[in-house]
Amino acid sequence: CKTSERKSRGGKAETWSRGAAKEKTLECGQIVWGLAFSAWPAAEDGDTDPACALGLPCLVLATGLNDGQIKVWEVQTGHLLFSLLGHQDVVRDLSFAPNGSPILVSASRDKTLRVWDLSRDVLFPSGDTFLPSPGRQVQVLSGHVQWVYCCSISPDCSMLCSAAGEKSALLWSMRSYTLIRRLEGHQSSVVSCDFSPDSALLVTASYDACVIMWDPYTGEQLRTLRHVPLHSTLDSSSEIHTSSLRSVCFSPEGLYLATVADDRLLRIWALEFRSPVAFAPMTNGLCCMYFPHGGFIATGTRDGHVQFWTAPRVLSSLKHLCRKALRTFLTTYQVLALPIPRKLKEFLTYRTF
Repeated sequence: CKTSERKSRGGKAETWSRGAAKEKTLECGQIVWGLAFSAWPAAEDGDTDPACALGLPCLVLATGLNDGQIKVWEVQTGHLLFSLLGHQDVVRDLSFAPNGSPILVSASRDKTLRVWDLSRDVLFPSGDTFLPSPGRQVQVLSGHVQWVYCCSISPDCSMLCSAAGEKSALLWSMRSYTLIRRLEGHQSSVVSCDFSPDSALLVTASYDACVIMWDPYTGEQLRTLRHVPLHSTLDSSSEIHTSSLRSVCFSPEGLYLATVADDRLLRIWALEFRSPVAFAPMTNGLCCMYFPHGGFIATGTRDGHVQFWTAPRVLSSLKHLCRKALRTFLTTYQVLALPIPRKLKEFLTYRTF
């Protein structure tokens, strides 16, 4: 694998540290199905990697490929850090641990999820000695009977949700790497999942045209958002199942959801309502993702485009900020055990808004 660079059209390219703009191509040699970014720890003394010579964390990009490989790249230089081998089919999705630890989870059409430790100092046995490992496979998670489409690690790094071509999503422990429970409630294949920023909520999207909001700690269904097609936006000659959902994601502050469906609409939902608060017309939509600091949504399409949309901005209320702060470190069971009024417990567990 190699990296090709071109100077920006603005003139003479400068070094990265001076803010140069370069077009960069990572030659993966295979169709790329999944992508995930993460920060990389700063180099230790004696590390000759030029990108870490500044003593700062580096940005890395993991790519999931058509042949089952995962290639992890250093973005600044285009240097290939790891080639992770183990999957037997397409790597469909990738998710780094949100807490900055070098843990990567991959989802594949081989019906498994794999957990990888990309620590610089990981060692593996070789005869009587231990040698540095180029990315170590920690665990293989088996339980799906169909292709695994999506995986999402909770922001507190305690749970992992995976969605396959099945009517249920699987919830795993990231501490013991065991199955916690099956989330059953959809009537068709679950294709997308995402955790709220405080890890207190989990949403799943399905071909049955519904988004279900779950309490991941109890497995309880909190509410269902149903996609009702707006017929005026549809082409009557289309043979697409117009209500099939493709993707769902939380906004950074945790008050909104974005969904993409085959009815050619991007929808924005406020958690306290059961109907969308905003629409945007789009065609061939497959996925959506909020900008990390809010205000914008990126959508990916079948025809090779990424589109950007202005999203509703909101100033979080004090009570929501308090709930978010508490739920970041309190499970549902811990909240229910608090000596506080019932209505306050219902608010803190998202039974009310």
